[in-house]
Amino acid sequence: MKTLLRLEELLMFALALFLFSQLDASWGLFALLFFAPDLSMLGYLINPRLGAWTYNLIHHKGLSVTLYILGSLLTIPWLTFTGILFFAHSSFDRILGYGLKQEDSFQNTHLGRIGNSNR
Repeated sequence: MKTLLRLEELLMFALALFLFSQLDASWGLFALLFFAPDLSMLGYLINPRLGAWTYNLIHHKGLSVTLYILGSLLTIPWLTFTGILFFAHSSFDRILGYGLKQEDSFQNTHLGRIGNSNR
């Protein structure tokens, strides 16, 4: 099942790259900002509950799709860019096994436990 989920995420990542290629935007900027959504982990500096909430909000594909659609409909290029960037980043994370976080620990995700204890 994990292989099937990762394949699905790989195809969504490819979709994000295709959608980005349709924009008049810099691939360099895309690469530079690709890991910016991980700044949402800073909530963990306060506590795991806030960390999980901020991480999950930014890595939620519903938010990504909403930003993309709003950016497209309202012709706001930076919003469209952000939606695609968040979507691509979230898919990439899930290819690597990093899912949405549980409130008890960063290592507990909706895809299972991550880290050395999982091996």
